[in-house]
Amino acid sequence: MRPAYLNNILDKEFHAAQSGQHTPVMLWGPPGVGKSQIVAQVAERNQVAMIDIRLSQMEPSDLRGIPFQQENSVEWAIPAMLPDEKRHGVKGILFLDEITSAAPSVSAAAYQLILDRRLGQYEVPEGWAILAAGNRQGDRGVTYTMPAPLANRFSHYEVDVNLDDWVAWAYANEIDERVIAFLRFRPDLIFSFDAAQNPMAFPTPRSWEFANRALHKFEQSQEVLLESLQACVGAAAGIELNAFVEHLEDMPDLDAIVSGTEASVPTEIDLQYAVATALVGRAIRAKEGTAGNLILGNILRYAQLFPQREMGVMMISDMHRAIGERLFAVEEFALWADSVADLMLYEA
Repeated sequence: MRPAYLNNILDKEFHAAQSGQHTPVMLWGPPGVGKSQIVAQVAERNQVAMIDIRLSQMEPSDLRGIPFQQENSVEWAIPAMLPDEKRHGVKGILFLDEITSAAPSVSAAAYQLILDRRLGQYEVPEGWAILAAGNRQGDRGVTYTMPAPLANRFSHYEVDVNLDDWVAWAYANEIDERVIAFLRFRPDLIFSFDAAQNPMAFPTPRSWEFANRALHKFEQSQEVLLESLQACVGAAAGIELNAFVEHLEDMPDLDAIVSGTEASVPTEIDLQYAVATALVGRAIRAKEGTAGNLILGNILRYAQLFPQREMGVMMISDMHRAIGERLFAVEEFALWADSVADLMLYEA
């Protein structure tokens, strides 16, 4: 399932904990697709605490607690990492990460916690949602088969990689527009992982974020930049990104485009992707300014000039995801929509 849909599901599961209708959720997926980040975003949106417990690093006693003598009986000291209303708040998310990498004895200790929301004398506060994530067998990670009794305590979702969702996240998190443009140009490289090849570095949504950092750190040192990009996303993808960035010197003047004084469109398809992506970035930065609608209008007019109208559709779709319905109020939007109406109807 694509991340945008999962965000909606997890939000509803979080709120369902307040009414006693919550079902623990298990997210499955290969490394680097953003499972942990999706859960963190739910906590951030709802402004609550998230307790991240890495079960792969736990012993059974870490969850159950340590026994101590209380007069003639044995009590259990509740681990401080578990949710507590006084310390952590009445609402939050208990995230059991790397659950498929946990030893079977640790998974067994989590059974009661996940389904019954209790562990011995300890009870998970009513307002807390329980979410978990892990890699699948075959993802070249340290994984154990999830026992049927544990699996039956969750609803299960597999996290898909979706380029549109990643692009929306990338714009919101100030990922370099050149990286976004490259992945629009080479969408198959947003995720490329072959466990049989035993790669060390490979393209994933997470490693493209690393490549973004490398681009900013080493851009002024060409002899280092290529190897740093390869270190993040693998040899082949790193070479392609580096070549793409070097080619961007031939891009048209973006300032002229947004001011409405330049209307040329590059003939090279990679440069068209780069221009479209950069203009989305300009639209995002302009949306709050006094000249925002003028800039949006100039970009909408430029969208009609692409030789392939699908390029303009992609650009305007990214703009809409980034700035919302304000785009519809710009006068030029109706003109652009009319110019691609037959295309949109055909695709629908």
